[in-house]
Amino acid sequence: MKEEVVGRIQKFVDYVQILKGSEKGEAQVYCDRLFQAFGHDGYKEAGATLEFPVEKRSGRRKGFADLFWPPRVLIEMKSRGEHLEKHYRQAFEYWIGLVPDRPRYVVLCNFDEFWVYDFNTQLDSPVDSVTLEELPHRYTALNFLLPHDPPPLFGNDKVKVTREAAAKVAKVFHALIDRGESRETAQRFILQCVVTMFAEDFNLLPSGFFTQLLSDCVEGSSSYDLIGGLFRQMSDTRLARGGRYQGVAYFNGGLFNTIDPLELDTTECQLLLDAAQERWSSVAPPIFGTLFQNSMDQDQQHTLGAHFTHEADIQKVVLPTIILPWQERIEQANSLRELESLAQEILRFQVLDPACGSGNFLYVAYRELVNLEMEILQKIHENFGERARRAAGARSLISTTQFYGIDIDPFAVELAKVTLMLAKRISLAETKESRFAAQQDLPFDLEEPLPLDNLDAHIVADDALFCDWPYADVIIGNPPYQAKNKMQQEFGPAYVNRVHARYPDVPGHADFCVYWFRRAHDSLKEGGRAGLVGTNTIRQNYSREGGLEYIVANRGTIVEAVSTQVWPGDAAVHVSIVNWVRGQAPGPKKLFKQLGDRLDSPWQVYELEDINAALSPGVDITQARSIRVNSESPACYQGQTHGHKGFLLHPNEAAEFYQSAPINREVLFPYLTAGELFASKPPCPQRYVINFHPRDIFEAGRYELPFQRIKDRVLPTREEAAKKEQRRNEEALLDNPKARVNTHHQNFLKRWWLLSYPRPELISKITQMPRFIVCGRVTKRPIFEFIHSSIRPNDAVQVFPLPDDYSFGILQSGMHWEWFTERCSTLKGDFRYTSNTVFDSFPWPQSPTKAQVKQIAEMSTILREIRRSHMATHGLSLRDLYRTLELPGRNSLRDAHAKLDAAVRDAYGMSKSDNLLAFLLTLNQELAKKEKEGEAIIGPGVPSVGIDPAELISDDALRPPLIG
Repeated sequence: MKEEVVGRIQKFVDYVQILKGSEKGEAQVYCDRLFQAFGHDGYKEAGATLEFPVEKRSGRRKGFADLFWPPRVLIEMKSRGEHLEKHYRQAFEYWIGLVPDRPRYVVLCNFDEFWVYDFNTQLDSPVDSVTLEELPHRYTALNFLLPHDPPPLFGNDKVKVTREAAAKVAKVFHALIDRGESRETAQRFILQCVVTMFAEDFNLLPSGFFTQLLSDCVEGSSSYDLIGGLFRQMSDTRLARGGRYQGVAYFNGGLFNTIDPLELDTTECQLLLDAAQERWSSVAPPIFGTLFQNSMDQDQQHTLGAHFTHEADIQKVVLPTIILPWQERIEQANSLRELESLAQEILRFQVLDPACGSGNFLYVAYRELVNLEMEILQKIHENFGERARRAAGARSLISTTQFYGIDIDPFAVELAKVTLMLAKRISLAETKESRFAAQQDLPFDLEEPLPLDNLDAHIVADDALFCDWPYADVIIGNPPYQAKNKMQQEFGPAYVNRVHARYPDVPGHADFCVYWFRRAHDSLKEGGRAGLVGTNTIRQNYSREGGLEYIVANRGTIVEAVSTQVWPGDAAVHVSIVNWVRGQAPGPKKLFKQLGDRLDSPWQVYELEDINAALSPGVDITQARSIRVNSESPACYQGQTHGHKGFLLHPNEAAEFYQSAPINREVLFPYLTAGELFASKPPCPQRYVINFHPRDIFEAGRYELPFQRIKDRVLPTREEAAKKEQRRNEEALLDNPKARVNTHHQNFLKRWWLLSYPRPELISKITQMPRFIVCGRVTKRPIFEFIHSSIRPNDAVQVFPLPDDYSFGILQSGMHWEWFTERCSTLKGDFRYTSNTVFDSFPWPQSPTKAQVKQIAEMSTILREIRRSHMATHGLSLRDLYRTLELPGRNSLRDAHAKLDAAVRDAYGMSKSDNLLAFLLTLNQELAKKEKEGEAIIGPGVPSVGIDPAELISDDALRPPLIG
């Protein structure tokens, strides 16, 4: 097999020798022969397309990718001898624009070289480069071209090298912590070691210097003396005139300001030596982000909401906020005066990351600003004479002092400083080695890399929500995420009160990251730009109101955004990415949306005149109004919140309680969660709940075993929670005697034998009817079900105390589902039913006929019959069953939903051509207006059309198992 592949590829190599290497005339035949060499009949037979149209964002022009083979590869051909690094950004923009079928790999080829990129993991350099001559024995780097698609083997996988290096350094850090070193000392020492490892491989130290020191330490020399002495010399502006450290330059007065020598044991020295022997010149500076996370306690990381950001996602901010605006200006500049003006202006351009973490956004921004500067210089060199070329030079003058960062964690700040220092050193090396510099007949006056810039005044440890922000032309970053309830839990009421007092116009329920969006917009000057990552709740409800709606209403224009995407880091969240300008921004706007819950889920891209605050490509229904007949109806509730697992019993425990005393049946109930509704086969409550409500402590005590269980398991926890809350309240009052304090847990303690939220009004309603409707409060599929009234719904269940088939049909319909998904909040990528935004604003049919009501009831009954039949016959859960709707082919469940939807649309008087959301929004606004004018409108439930509601109540419902 291997011999056959090598033979075919050698024939391809021989064939290419006779080609002239013309992109226009020979690229297509080259691609076809390349596919044949890798075992296909040709590119077309494999399913690839030549000259595939792609929207380019720079210059707003359409481009054409030379070859596109989804989902594997994009090949961009250039003429023989063409410098491939010049075309990196074009390839990246093509890759960004190729949605929903974005390829895994991108190949730049000039007939004699293949540069392979994996933009999901590594942007700054190819994961491998292979010459045509090497291809027969290096073809494994292009394994993705083979029909059976084996994993490619890359020779420059910086992510792999970085991960291995970070893991080794983290081992040393944890070894120091385990033997008793303080976290601050260990962090500083390790950071100094890492910089020294980089320095050694970038020739900032004599070759092999640090490695030899560590080797001597392994052999028994004192690390306290050798490493401590090296660090002291690196912090000394006076060069050593002799001895072992002669030739060690002054590095920096910031990072090496404090030297804490450590006496390492042999194992620790060996760990450091192993780490030093990694290829640090191939380590991506985002290692500092990885190191940052590995060296933090999980609890601290959770509290700060810290999340590592991959470089491909950083580019979704840097590209539209920095690169594209500058590229457009560079393309439009044609005179020497204009280009020289840009070259000076870019040296004054300032970037701020007010949640900088370990500095990854700043690193990418620095590197891209240098690339833009080189584009300006290259345009001067290509279009003007020797005098202009010599005046322009061929090296970067971009300074790291153009970049600013703020972070609340001091260690993150130190990491960010080092990351940016190294960005400068790496950039200088890349510039010196670039073909652009080499081809200029100019002395290359490389700036001295040492000392590294002291960034103590530029990247600072402070609370970004309260400190002053430096001026910046662009604000970028990934602020910390915390939901409102988590903020209280993690930060305490004193801090949360200070935040609310400082930003009184931001709703208290907004996500923590929203404050950064608000502050960023207020900090921008006219024409300034910002790009921030946030949880995808920023486009929903309170968070949208406090952030994006404020931005749009105050001269902000969203120019590009990601509505929602899976976040590839350790944080289990879905995010939105928003790029905006303060002021007007003519031209089309791009909105991206990921269509699934996996990292490799497909994408959709929309080109819009304007992007709304909901980051929605369709009808903007954020302005829908609450309808009083809905909000005041007893037709939508959250299920019961038990608040402590001590209230829950397994069926065998419930049976024991029943048998011990029949009276216990009065306080024990089947308890249904959303997971049991969706995943059980068949759907069935699998636990019981102890519910004493509305009994006082004396009445509850009559139920001996249940009461004793709650006393033993729940009471101690609630006492401890109340004490903790009281301590935090005292801290808040000490900080501000007028501060609002929480009495949440004190109230729970006062009635410790009761569920946290027993929902008495809901229970009163459902016990008066034979069944009620539920759906998951957090769900990704439109599944509603009838539940028998003997069952108690858990907090994860949204409850509609409506027993009739007509109401079920309306709620189960596609009309309600689309309204639900557009108006709800989300949890990760799932939809969360929120009564105040979804149910309260949802307009019910206003003039259905008797026949239409009966038709909806009949279709909803048939739908449930079909569901139960398939579940019983094939042993499926509801979740399994609805997953079949995601597959192509005929499906009787899909047909049943279509018939129900047709009946519901008919009741609304909606034609097939009507836009569903636009229709419902118009109806919502009409009903809100009528209510305001005192007119009666129809709300939830069976309308008065001459039908006894009892006629629409059948007996099918999910029932509890029999026990005891």
